[in-house]
Amino acid sequence: MPPPHIAAQNRKARHEYTIVDTVEAGIMLVGTEVKSLRAGKGNISEAYAGPSGDELWLFNAYIPEYQAKMPFPHETRRPRKLLVRHREMNKLLGAVAKDGMTLVPLDIHFNERGIAKVSLGLAKGKKHHDKREAEKKRDWNREKARLMREKG
Repeated sequence: MPPPHIAAQNRKARHEYTIVDTVEAGIMLVGTEVKSLRAGKGNISEAYAGPSGDELWLFNAYIPEYQAKMPFPHETRRPRKLLVRHREMNKLLGAVAKDGMTLVPLDIHFNERGIAKVSLGLAKGKKHHDKREAEKKRDWNREKARLMREKG
């Protein structure tokens, strides 16, 4: 079995939001989308998850058309259905409705069996001062590691 690998990652999510909980969901893709993701293409930095009817969907995720010209290419920013258990979906949507949280996709990856999965984060938006505090902490840890390396 090949090890799981990340096809697309949302690096801004952990900076913009405080991630409270993470959930792994399946995603319904067509063949050319899977091929594009396996090639490392795709962008989910502007994507978000939300309900549509009684299902959970991933909106605004960009998966480019596969390079080999196919007769029927897929739409690049179409909504894609997420596959989660009903109880889990109710828990996530309840937190979104009650606590004002957001469902943010953190990454799209392939598991050991080669199936595409989306890591969703139940997130609360950070304020500007929280972002600055996290940046200061990250810089201090980097400086501390550099000093420790120099001293031996």
